[in-house]
Amino acid sequence: MGQQADGPDEQHQRPPGVSDETVAALGKLSEALECVERARGHLYSLHQLIGHADLMLDDAVEQFRAAGHQHLAERIDTELRGRNVIAGRWTFQIVEDFDDGYHALFREVDQQARDELVGGRRHLYEAEMKERRRSRGRPGHEARPVGGG
Repeated sequence: MGQQADGPDEQHQRPPGVSDETVAALGKLSEALECVERARGHLYSLHQLIGHADLMLDDAVEQFRAAGHQHLAERIDTELRGRNVIAGRWTFQIVEDFDDGYHALFREVDQQARDELVGGRRHLYEAEMKERRRSRGRPGHEARPVGGG
């Protein structure tokens, strides 16, 4: 069995003729997309937390009624429970608008840039950083998974 190459796989190597500036710009775009992905996760957290809180209001209304506080129970029941979080929208609508608009466009532009400039390759900036920072020949510093391509 032959020895494994000590370097990144082809999908993590810069194509010929691609400049440092291009790799850096793609890296910055990728980093920005990663921030948007994190924000998207927080948006989904907001969606789930608001939905859970709204369902908890059922118990609060019931408990206020049982405790004799009809006016508070009624206000929560009619003004707060089921209310839009922003004009005309529940959080699922915000999530859908974000996913179908800003998020979809961001991913599309990132994909276009990678397709046009580096044949669709991902994380070239990070792959090159790994090559600069790893200690060749040391356990845990392999370029790719042992036995992997």
